[in-house]
Amino acid sequence: MKTVLYLIPALAVAVLFLIRAEFLERRRQIYVIKPIATLMVIAAALVSLLEPTRNLMYTIGVLLGLLFSLGGDIALMFQENRKAFTVGLGLFLVAHIVYAVVFMFLGRFSAWDIFSTVVLLVVGVGFYGLIRLNLRSMKGPVIGYILIISVMVSRALSALASPVFNNGQALMIAVGALLFYFSDVILAADRFWRPWRYHHVSLAFYYGGQLLIASAASYFV
Repeated sequence: MKTVLYLIPALAVAVLFLIRAEFLERRRQIYVIKPIATLMVIAAALVSLLEPTRNLMYTIGVLLGLLFSLGGDIALMFQENRKAFTVGLGLFLVAHIVYAVVFMFLGRFSAWDIFSTVVLLVVGVGFYGLIRLNLRSMKGPVIGYILIISVMVSRALSALASPVFNNGQALMIAVGALLFYFSDVILAADRFWRPWRYHHVSLAFYYGGQLLIASAASYFV
């Protein structure tokens, strides 16, 4: 059994406790559990280096993206502060750029890219239409973020057509990117459209997505 699989139960427990702490507004627990959960995902990428078959470009790229994500997670623990929120947004923007570059180099362009790009463009424009009135000075950064995360997802989907990845691995990357995208949509909708009492469940999508992207590093053949 792959070493990375042993991390899944531990991360699942950590995320459940994190969601509980968020709902109960237990800040001290959040400050401890959230970084630990992200470090577990980083560990999931690191253990791929123990595998006899590995792709260093993928592993190093994902690790770099996860380090920026860790910084973003820490900043967003203080998102009530506008500056901290902006810093967190910027760090996650860089993480998405890193992921997009890795997926672009290892993926393969195909006719399906046109379809996925159009769908993501339509969804992005539609979502921006919902939240734009409440963005104020954040319009520019949010537009940039929507564009970059859409490119990241599009490039992740290109893994499905790439000979570099096996079918299961490509599916992990594609689903992981979509879950990451969905978690960000929930957070943005809660902050800029309509507050949703249960928006903390986005953490399950976020960590699930990041774990799939990180775990894929252990499945090169």
